[in-house]
Amino acid sequence: MNAPKKRNFKIEAFKHRVEVDPKYAEKTWKVLEHAIHEIYNHNASGLSFEELYRNAYNMVLHKFGDKLYSELIATMTGHLKRICKTIEAAQGGLFLEELNRKWGEHNKALQMIRDILMYMDRTYVANNNKTPVHELGLGLWREHVVHADGVRTRLVDVLVDQVQRERSGEVIDRGLMRSVTKMLSDLGLAVYSDDLERPFLEVSASFYSGESQRLIEQCSCGEYLRRAERWLNEETERVAQYLDPRSEAKITGVVEREMIAKHMQRLLHMEGSGLVDMLVHDRYEDLASMYALFRRVPDGLPAVREVLTAHLRETGRQLVSDPERLRDPVDFVQRLLDEKDKYDRIIGSAFGNDKAFLNALTSCFEYFVNLNGRAPEFISLYVDEKLRRGLRGAGEEDAEAVLDKVMTLFRYLQEKDVFEKYYKQHLAKRLLYGKSVSDDAERSLIVKLKTECGYQFTSKLEGMFTDLRTSEDTMRGFLAAAEADGGPAIAVQVLTTGSWPMQPAPPCRLPAELLPVCERFRGYYLGTHTGRRLSWLTSMGTADLRASFGRGQRHELNVSTNQMCVLMLFNAAERVGYRELEQATEIPAAELRRCLQSLACVKGKNVLRKEPMSKEVGDEDVFSVNEGFASKLYKVKIGTVAAHKDSEPEKQETRQRVEEDRKPQIEAAIVRIMKARRVLDHNNVVAEVTRQLQPRFMPNPVLVKKRIESLIEREFLERDATDRKLFRYLA
Repeated sequence: MNAPKKRNFKIEAFKHRVEVDPKYAEKTWKVLEHAIHEIYNHNASGLSFEELYRNAYNMVLHKFGDKLYSELIATMTGHLKRICKTIEAAQGGLFLEELNRKWGEHNKALQMIRDILMYMDRTYVANNNKTPVHELGLGLWREHVVHADGVRTRLVDVLVDQVQRERSGEVIDRGLMRSVTKMLSDLGLAVYSDDLERPFLEVSASFYSGESQRLIEQCSCGEYLRRAERWLNEETERVAQYLDPRSEAKITGVVEREMIAKHMQRLLHMEGSGLVDMLVHDRYEDLASMYALFRRVPDGLPAVREVLTAHLRETGRQLVSDPERLRDPVDFVQRLLDEKDKYDRIIGSAFGNDKAFLNALTSCFEYFVNLNGRAPEFISLYVDEKLRRGLRGAGEEDAEAVLDKVMTLFRYLQEKDVFEKYYKQHLAKRLLYGKSVSDDAERSLIVKLKTECGYQFTSKLEGMFTDLRTSEDTMRGFLAAAEADGGPAIAVQVLTTGSWPMQPAPPCRLPAELLPVCERFRGYYLGTHTGRRLSWLTSMGTADLRASFGRGQRHELNVSTNQMCVLMLFNAAERVGYRELEQATEIPAAELRRCLQSLACVKGKNVLRKEPMSKEVGDEDVFSVNEGFASKLYKVKIGTVAAHKDSEPEKQETRQRVEEDRKPQIEAAIVRIMKARRVLDHNNVVAEVTRQLQPRFMPNPVLVKKRIESLIEREFLERDATDRKLFRYLA
């Protein structure tokens, strides 16, 4: 089936012209005008808004929109001018109240007028690009009331005066202020900005300029900052209570500029209360105030960091160069850790763990920790003391906290390889003599070092622990295989030469009583391991001796192997001279003298007598058993007089060993770089070597240059024929 065709309907205009009464527009407007007068006179209750709407509708429909719009403007203008006179006549505090009351009445009237003229708004206004009735009413209010000669200046003065009164502590009508400022905002952003905000900010700038000068002459830095914070909070609250929200950033900017930005340097360096004084006396609240305020102004925090950095660097420099501190390595390191804790707390609690400040703190510590060339040694000595005694009785968490702090200082070191050298020596003694308070703590620190520096850094340290475990298994096997002959017992620790830092030294001549058991162990070990070679390190050993003295005194003496060799000689002789002891034991002279000093010259431990009696041991001295020796303890430990440490030749020798160890590392880095890059200039080689080796030590450019020359001589590298600063890798 075919669908029926749609018909197109057309509406045509009237064929005849509609005649309108020539006086229609005037009569209709008179009705509307009367209604507007009644509305402004508060007599709107008797009006028929439906009839009024229809009259306005008909005027627009009959093309009298122009007349309606222009007459409306004239009528409203007349009313507003009369209203303005009333407002101008208001005296004193009644001025704002009258203005606000009339503004409220105008708004109500405007709402009613807009409802009556709604059709005009939708058609005539829209089609002719006129201002809608509501906006028109606001514009006329702005022009004939707010910007009237007798109102505008007075309004600004009164509003600003009210703010100043409130700043002085007076109570003002905030609700009235809020209504008036909202009126200005409703009249347009430019009105609020020009008529209130700009003069308000100008007066505020003048006020805070004077206030800051007054306070800075009277207050300490901390008190000044608290006052500034209070003013900022007051201004923020003022905006929230009765100003436009967009004014907040502007008024707080005025306070920040006048009270902080213009006085930054004076506040930072204020004598007796500035930043340095806050840092010295841990004034966290004042520091937090300074941070919070200075971060609000340009270059504020960089200025704080600059002063903090200068102070911390100077404090650290004095700390690491203080001769009194250098006498006690443990105290030296503890002071560094205390200083680090102090500034960690300051940055954490007062500066919100600001990364820029944390980086500045790291930079400062890296600077002054490395000013002292002995810092690596001292940090190792600190660790040694903690792992020998300091962590005894400490819980696992406390021990970890101490080790973490040590690792923080370790990260600051540029010469980590120097630390490694000392740490290996100290660790070896702790392990061999059983002096460590905790194997777990020892291993934990090695794990931390491995994480920080890699496997290469800790491989030999881990090898020490492996050797001790292997030695325990070896001794169990030896004791199970040995015959119970009633002779002296022996405990041997077999150490891998490359893992331990001890220098090979000729052994002393052991007593005859020990030789059989030593040989049995040698035979057992070499019989169970092929391709091995044993060298005795007697200078590292200890022994327990049972000794009898006069008056029935019996003691068990814990001594070094060298001391044992000396004491065993007195089983066969009552008196032995120094030269005889040297010949019989074959102990090196310096070691023998220290050994005899500890046996004969230490009060309370003098199991030998020396003739003549003096603190030094001479070639002609004669020794005998001290029959009068007595002690309250059955077991007596005889220590060894320490060698004089840190003499200039010994320090120089340690430094030379470190430099020698660095040479192959620098060469290996150069070869790696050149193998990858093939061709590179001198400056880039030095920069790349520094970058690669920085985790272990800071290579000296002069040393890098020498290693490059050495590699050229050995034909690993060659110079470019045209550019002498360019190197080529030779495959």
